[in-house]
Amino acid sequence: MSESLENFWENNKAKTAVVGMFLFGLFLLAFGVGTFALKDSGEDDAIKIISVEQGDPLNKIIVHVDGAVNKPGVYELTIDSRVNDLVAAAGGLTEDANTQAINLAAKLSDGQKAHIASINDPVSIKNPDTGSGVTGLINVNTASEAQLDTLPGVGPVTAGKIIASRPYSSVEELLSKKAVGRATFDKIKDLVTVY
Repeated sequence: MSESLENFWENNKAKTAVVGMFLFGLFLLAFGVGTFALKDSGEDDAIKIISVEQGDPLNKIIVHVDGAVNKPGVYELTIDSRVNDLVAAAGGLTEDANTQAINLAAKLSDGQKAHIASINDPVSIKNPDTGSGVTGLINVNTASEAQLDTLPGVGPVTAGKIIASRPYSSVEELLSKKAVGRATFDKIKDLVTVY
């Protein structure tokens, strides 16, 4: 019998190898499908879907408010907040708030400082013809291109850059936002304000 098995093996080596490889391939395929099905049924730890919701820090800004509000301080607001939202978060306006100098519809930005003007502030009443306060300072947050063009060293191009880089929380941001160069800033820093 062992002789007949040896003869069978010698005569059918190629066929036996092909059948063996086929069976081995079926085994690997079944093993792979089974493993994939088991893995797919559970939650994959390597992939997590993160949705950005209203409560997420990505949709928040931090804004500092002082001046004529009941509770000055730093507040966290939604990214689309306006000055009106900030005033509400700060407990509302005080009795001496200068409502003529406040744009409640102005959009806020992260890291901004908002000063709510009081009737006692030296630069609190805007002159609509000049965009400036009673002291003659030009508010770079509200002045028109023509008004900015009256400043020394500021032409139409620089005025456009100043407007495009709004809002400003301090005069120094004209430099940090690269709206003006150092030489121009030195000429206008005492002639402009922000509020």
